[in-house]
Amino acid sequence: MTADPTTRTARRRRTSRELPWAPFAGFAGLLALWWALTHPALVGDPVVQAVAPQHALPALEGLFSRGVLVQDATASLYRLVSGLLVAVVVGVPVGLLVGLNRRLEHTTHSPFQFLRMISPLSWTPIAVAVFGIGHEPVVFLIAAAAVWPVIMNTVAGVRAIDPGHVLVARAMGATRWEVLRTVVLPSVRPALLTGLRVALGTAWIVLVPAEMLGVRSGLGYQILNARDQLAYDEVMAVIVVIGVLGFLLDALSRRLLHPRRRPA
Repeated sequence: MTADPTTRTARRRRTSRELPWAPFAGFAGLLALWWALTHPALVGDPVVQAVAPQHALPALEGLFSRGVLVQDATASLYRLVSGLLVAVVVGVPVGLLVGLNRRLEHTTHSPFQFLRMISPLSWTPIAVAVFGIGHEPVVFLIAAAAVWPVIMNTVAGVRAIDPGHVLVARAMGATRWEVLRTVVLPSVRPALLTGLRVALGTAWIVLVPAEMLGVRSGLGYQILNARDQLAYDEVMAVIVVIGVLGFLLDALSRRLLHPRRRPA
């Protein structure tokens, strides 16, 4: 018999309290695997050897001491937040409109699925032609990737609303705006927060390759810059920073968007 989600969540939390060292052991294992796969005894390729931890970690310290990574990480985070804001401003109203109108949902379902499956990076030539070089095309590509989780989860949240709640509100004389504000938006909130977390992960993945296309700052640009200098240890150092920042962003979104309820 399959346990319900609440039971599984409780088990995970209990396990994390009983094994607080487990994440550190996991990262230690990952570091050991990284060292083994790049060890000269196993590989003869000098490029692979250059990305070994004993080379990448000192390169990481050098990039930090020069202030390069701080500037590039700041530029990347600015573009990430800007793209997510655009996705929310566009996606939430569209999701509410589609979710509240059954005919509109049937009409837009196939076009939305078609557009959603187009890689956001496919729009790069058009984005650069329209917006030029700089922050704007990167923000557009991030928004193009992040808007679909927001729309889809908002529509799903609206469809999951108990019709009886809406009928009760209308029976009490609530206007459409009051129904939207007091019934629809609070009910949609959990699904929307889930969509935002998915959108954040999608946006972070799209951000790095988008910054390899015509900009002069950001973590994606820094990877290309290090590659052009054949500094593969610095390439690996930037990749480590991307992983760390992505991990921290996901943890932060999990804490802010899905806070744990304190027992009464």
